[in-house]
Amino acid sequence: MGGERERNEHGQYVDRIPPEAPLEVFESRTDAARPLTATDVMEALGCSRRTAHNKLAELVDRGELETRKVGARSRVWWVPLEAAPDEGADVAPGGLEDEGAPAQIAEAIRSADLPGAGRTLEARREALRAAYAYIVDHPSATKSDFLEHVYPTHPAEYETAEGWWNAIQPALKELPGVDPPEERGHIWNFLGDDRFKPTLG
Repeated sequence: MGGERERNEHGQYVDRIPPEAPLEVFESRTDAARPLTATDVMEALGCSRRTAHNKLAELVDRGELETRKVGARSRVWWVPLEAAPDEGADVAPGGLEDEGAPAQIAEAIRSADLPGAGRTLEARREALRAAYAYIVDHPSATKSDFLEHVYPTHPAEYETAEGWWNAIQPALKELPGVDPPEERGHIWNFLGDDRFKPTLG
């Protein structure tokens, strides 16, 4: 029959979708920073959800994609960003270069609207830098994640986590690549952009 699927020499069905096909879906996005879901890939390739997941998992195994679970049952994939080859600075924990970040990020943190002066202001800039490093390493994070993982080591002279968050989050959402939630308590995303390409992971 004309609709019968092609088989190989061993009698197995031939996969009509090449392994690299999902990468073309990523390359064709209008927003190159947006992570994709299996549904995005499934719809673009006209394949089943299982096939989309299998193709994406294979690309993750090959190091061509990164993935992360978001929410209870959802997962997103993205193309990992690489540091420019001429940037030979050591990479510090948190995925940002030694001395904190590329010049643009360092300048954005220096000019952020944070309360205080002198050593207090420096401590708050360092807390903002730590929060930024956290979202680079954890591209989908909630307010409670920041309060649990960043506030205890960078309290920035705030006695309460809520006071700390009220100062840090308005500045954090202005930094490049940060996509803040529209509603309180929802997920903060790091999308990255052409101006800053951190090493994730």
